[in-house]
Amino acid sequence: MSPTVPSAALLGCQGLTLSPQESAFFAQTNPLGFILFARNIDTPDQVRTLVKELRASVGRDDAPILIDQEGGRVQRLKPPHWRHAPTARQLGDLYDRDITDGLRAIWLNYRLIARDLADLGIDVDCVPCLDVPIPGSHDVIGDRAFSTDPALVAACGRIAVKGLLAGGVLPVSKHLPGHGRAMADSHHDLPRVDAPLEVLKNTDFVPFMKLPEIPLGMTAHIVFDALDPDRPVTQSKIGIAFIREALLFDGLLMTDDLSMKALGGSFEDRARTTLEAGCDLVLHCNGDPQEMQAVMAATGPMSPEAQRRWARAASLRQVEPDFDADAALAELMALLI
Repeated sequence: MSPTVPSAALLGCQGLTLSPQESAFFAQTNPLGFILFARNIDTPDQVRTLVKELRASVGRDDAPILIDQEGGRVQRLKPPHWRHAPTARQLGDLYDRDITDGLRAIWLNYRLIARDLADLGIDVDCVPCLDVPIPGSHDVIGDRAFSTDPALVAACGRIAVKGLLAGGVLPVSKHLPGHGRAMADSHHDLPRVDAPLEVLKNTDFVPFMKLPEIPLGMTAHIVFDALDPDRPVTQSKIGIAFIREALLFDGLLMTDDLSMKALGGSFEDRARTTLEAGCDLVLHCNGDPQEMQAVMAATGPMSPEAQRRWARAASLRQVEPDFDADAALAELMALLI
């Protein structure tokens, strides 16, 4: 860890390079790390340079760099420079047909993703999506989920985690405690789930209960009436306590993006309430300087517990040697036919 404790935040930037204003702001506010989106991606060399600029701005070579590289419709690194990866649902369907082939394909896919990310200096991938969609729910999750079967989601998610970790990339369990039942897209509206707690424990929460060891997690901007009918989980002390105590998750817990319209109030309020609720980190993605200034005005240094959780997660960033990417890709493509 840096002698100066980083701020409890992960931030985005606006373009392909870091502006002097952004660099100065990050140096002043010292967020733990950063997240990249499609607007930040052009060529491999450009991404490598941007990653170095981001880390240099806070003076920490180990500052985490996050990305959403799920596969399918959610992947920030795209052809022609990077492989178009299959959806989680494609992999889950293969597992459902043949467990052995499915497990092998999942491991290969996420090990290959990890190789692509590590090559760029990116060391956190916001996967696996452990949500369990139900019929009629909003398609914001859809084929990003491995299956509609909670046990199958958990089995696939466990292997995805192993594939990423084998390549030195940290996984993120999302969206705690489950986004699959939402009837609205939290990017635009605040979803509310009215299912009874016993139903949720037997469906939505199952993958998270089975995989509490994932080192990083992301909250869902969803109101669960069975937990706290007044606040979305991200801003709910009751909801965060449930994640910690009932789901046994002791990883580093970040919010989903604070700029999503599911959350109301000022950005100072959003940051303050999420940290007070028990989240370890706030995540702000769009790079808007005014919003970031407001977020950071209400965000202090990481708590001792957050520092402990991050140190434990960071210790897992070790690449297993002797990985033949060409052979792995050929094997994966043969399994997916």
